[in-house]
Amino acid sequence: MNMPAIKINGLTKYYDDFLAVDGISFEVNKGEVFGFLGPNGAGKTTTIRMLVGLSRPSNGTATVAGYSITDDIVEVKRRVGLVPEVSNLYDELSVWDNLLFMSQLYHVSRHERANRIEEVLHSFDLMSRKGTKFGKLSKGLKRRAVIAASLVHSPEILFLDEPTVGLDVVSAHSLREYIERLGTHDTTVFLTTHYIEEADRLCDRIAIIVQGRIVVLDTPEDIKKRVRAQPIIRAELSRVPDGPLLHGLNKIGQLEHEGRFIHLRVENPGESLSALINLTSSEGVSVEALETGRPTLEEVFMELTGMSPDRMRAEKGGSRE
Repeated sequence: MNMPAIKINGLTKYYDDFLAVDGISFEVNKGEVFGFLGPNGAGKTTTIRMLVGLSRPSNGTATVAGYSITDDIVEVKRRVGLVPEVSNLYDELSVWDNLLFMSQLYHVSRHERANRIEEVLHSFDLMSRKGTKFGKLSKGLKRRAVIAASLVHSPEILFLDEPTVGLDVVSAHSLREYIERLGTHDTTVFLTTHYIEEADRLCDRIAIIVQGRIVVLDTPEDIKKRVRAQPIIRAELSRVPDGPLLHGLNKIGQLEHEGRFIHLRVENPGESLSALINLTSSEGVSVEALETGRPTLEEVFMELTGMSPDRMRAEKGGSRE
């Protein structure tokens, strides 16, 4: 049986009297893309900081690439790459020189450095920018350069902390494709993100952490099945529902709504759809978009955390993509 890429047992972190991470335990398999989701302040970044040696745990144990994060942290650091939420490259250096510095920092052999730098620059379509100062790059190119720099020493495990926050739609889409490509190789990816749809698309398994504790850990599909498997009707109305319409909708099914968008958990989708159309018509409201299905990962997240994905994005200054 293969040793897990990451093994965590009772990992705990206090900041004075504040309990940031509360005795979490789980494993990450080699070669998987593992998602770590949760509201702002749930303990995601604190967990990463402990796993890469930037912060010591208050209690518990963990191994990364087979090495203890407390006893063998130098060996851990040699085998991991880190893409922090805030860039760790130097604005005044060129892309090439930043990667050269990182290769030296991680003791890539002198005769391998140039080939390795060219390899990762080609992988991220950055060869044409190798002489450009990092500070002159767009946000999307900066994120690609930071990820390239984190891979220059061929780490076994890559930690990505909010890699697409603040990017435009095109840049975020491009970066997700690069992350998907990493997941098809031997690199293990540990990903934190506020974008639930991003995790649903990229991750083999997902852990959701709330107030320092893991509340669920499973594949995206199995997580969706866990929470109220009743069919859901999703509709966009021509206007925000008022009191009488809300009252009627609550009789059809369990209602959640945000502005003009409604979600109804129902027992019989056919009967409920007819009731919805009749009700909205009688109230002078048209249905502009309509679909039925099972709960999405966003809806499961809302139920487990009590926090909407839109609120999570707002906390990070992001927008829906």
